[in-house]
Amino acid sequence: MDERSGERERGPDAGSGADGGDGERVPAEPSGRGGGAEPLPRVRGRRRRGRWVALGVVLLLVVPVVAAAVALRVAYAGEPGGGAKSRGRDAVWLGHAWVDGRKKDGDVDALARRLKGTGIRDLYVHAGPLEHDGTLPTSAYTRAGWLIGAVHRAVPGVRVQAWLGDRLATETPEGLRLERGATRAAIVGSTRQILDAGFDGVHFDLEPLHSGDRDYLGLLDDLHRVTGARGVPLSVAAHQIDPLPALHSVLDTLTGHPKWWSQAYFGQVARRVDQIAVMSYDTAMPVRSLYGGYVARQTSLALEVTPKSTDLLMGLPFFHETKLGHRAAAETVPAAVRGVRLGLTRTDADRARFGVALYVDFAATEADWTAYREGWVSVK
Repeated sequence: MDERSGERERGPDAGSGADGGDGERVPAEPSGRGGGAEPLPRVRGRRRRGRWVALGVVLLLVVPVVAAAVALRVAYAGEPGGGAKSRGRDAVWLGHAWVDGRKKDGDVDALARRLKGTGIRDLYVHAGPLEHDGTLPTSAYTRAGWLIGAVHRAVPGVRVQAWLGDRLATETPEGLRLERGATRAAIVGSTRQILDAGFDGVHFDLEPLHSGDRDYLGLLDDLHRVTGARGVPLSVAAHQIDPLPALHSVLDTLTGHPKWWSQAYFGQVARRVDQIAVMSYDTAMPVRSLYGGYVARQTSLALEVTPKSTDLLMGLPFFHETKLGHRAAAETVPAAVRGVRLGLTRTDADRARFGVALYVDFAATEADWTAYREGWVSVK
């Protein structure tokens, strides 16, 4: 939240003018009548009007914030339905160590024990990043074949998807430019390349991606033709949805960083993929109840526009940084899980293709895994 500061208005020095009658010292100027002085018109009325204007501005800023906080707290109230639990379509993001040689057979065995009895079906394994021109160096995933084979043996039925991404040049000069046809064609080629390596699907995370980007939609159409022909899923990580209509446009105008997608654009993306995972963390919420209410609202907004043929996953914060936009004490796994369950209960309790996605394995604690199991998998 922004901090505001003010400074006290300093009045004229004592004895420099006439007393205005309300304790204010009003300066005097020559009357032009041959001596003596007469007071200036009183400024008290104007100052009072200024104070009312200032109060009005404060109310315009504060009241919507308070109203939003109350709405989020209300969204966190109530009890989720008993059917709001894992459908066996959950996922977890895994770091690059799994494909660059740092992980060994013992690590896969430990991962298999970790996944046993959970609802996790997909592993998003970081196999990039893409180069800014859309190409993918094979040196980025030298141990992919070993990992895929080891996971398939240790945890049959779990899919190993290649997690690819890059920073987009939407807000900085450097980065990947989707408006370039050659770059999009290179990304499609990189997708064929990574699927040739044996991955069970591909998961894209391109940020910051502004709402309404038509080049991204065209890229998804091209990618889906490739993954569809291979019989594997096309999956994407998605920005959060506007909590208020057109808020992304306002923020874009003010800061150049819109953060959210419109609900309509989210739906356009969801219709072009097999799986969409909402990055429902880094929300700047100060306390757990507001974060949980925010997640409940995000879940409802996403459910309203995601086709039933598309897997919708809500992200859980399996990391504990405290920085601008993320407060670890507020964005907890229990709060997120409860929010997801409330949103699902209220909006589409019977949705089959639904789950949660855990971000990220190398930062997770035992408490995070326990909260996921008890709050989402083993619900009575």
